[in-house]
Amino acid sequence: MQRKNDHIQEALKQTFMPNDFDKIRFEPVLLPETDIDKIDLSTEFLGQTFKYPVFINAMTGGTEKAHAINDHLSQLAAKHGLAMATGSAAITLRAPETKESFSVIRKNHPQGFILANIGADKSADNAAEIVAFLKADALQIHCNAPQEAVMPEGERNFIDWAANIKAMVQKVNVPTVVKNVGFGMTAQDIKTLKELGVKTIDVAGSGGTNFITIENARRNHPIDGFKSYGFSTVESLLEAEKVPGVEIIASGGIRNAYDVIKALNLGAKAVGLSRYFLELAVNYSLDEADALLIDFLDDLKKITALLGATNILELQEKPRLLDASLISFINQRP
Repeated sequence: MQRKNDHIQEALKQTFMPNDFDKIRFEPVLLPETDIDKIDLSTEFLGQTFKYPVFINAMTGGTEKAHAINDHLSQLAAKHGLAMATGSAAITLRAPETKESFSVIRKNHPQGFILANIGADKSADNAAEIVAFLKADALQIHCNAPQEAVMPEGERNFIDWAANIKAMVQKVNVPTVVKNVGFGMTAQDIKTLKELGVKTIDVAGSGGTNFITIENARRNHPIDGFKSYGFSTVESLLEAEKVPGVEIIASGGIRNAYDVIKALNLGAKAVGLSRYFLELAVNYSLDEADALLIDFLDDLKKITALLGATNILELQEKPRLLDASLISFINQRP
C-alpha cells in the first residue's frame, strides 16, 4: 500500500514541462463570429454523451491519502457531470479493507459515469469482480509494461497481456477502454487492440507524469536510459489517424485548456487529466478547486469560440500548423 502513497508523492514532485503540444498552433481568426456562451462542447464516448470533453483520469486508491483524494475529486465530478476513472483497483482483490477508498467515488457520484481500472496482467474474472464491486459503467485496462520493468516489485512476464485484454472485452458486460500510462501508442498498437475487440483506446502518451522517473525514485539503484521512452500524446494521436473505426481518447501531458483543444483537434473524442485534478485535490479546498475547474471549463469554450468553432466537430475541422519536428515524424512513419 505504501507504493500507492509513493506514487502520489512522486507525481506531485514532477513539474509541467514543454512537450509536443507546444509544437501545434492554429491560425488566428480576426472575426470569429461566435458567442462564447453558446459554445457546445458536448461529446460522446463509451456510449454516453457528456457535457464536457474532459474527464478525471485514473490516479489512486487503496490508502487513507488516496481515499481523501477520491472523495474530493468525486464531489467535483458529480457537480460538473464529469466521468471519473478509479486508480488501479486490483489491490481490493487481496486487501478488502481498501475498498472504501474506491467506493467513495460511487457514493459521491451515484448517477455518474465511473470507469473501473485494472491492469492488463489481471484476469477477466478479476476485472468482472471489480466492475461489479464499483458498479462501474466502463472498464479501463491499463498497459504499463515499462513502468513494471523499472518498478522494484513490478511484473516481469507480459506474455498473457493480449489474451487477458481479449478475455476482459468478451466477459465484462460494460464498455472497455485500453490505455497506456504515459508511453503512447503506434498505429500498429492501435490496430492490434482493435483486432482484440477493443473499441475505445486512450493513447496516453509521454509529456506529463513520467512513471519511469517515479519508479526510479523508489529504487536503490535507478535504471538509466528509460526517461525518454515512448511516443508523446501528440505523436500517438497522429498515429491514431491512420486507424479508422476506433474511438480515440487522449491523455498524458495535458497541462491546460489549450492542450485539451489541441488534442480534440487531433481527433480525440475526450481528454483525460490526472495531474491537473491531483493538484486540485491536494492543494486546494473543495470550494477553491471548484472555482478553478469552472474557469478551466470556461476556458475551453473561450478557445473554441476564438478559433471560430461552435462545437467539437467544427473544432476538428480547423487547420493546424505543425512544428517541423512533427512533420518529420509523420514523414518517417510507415
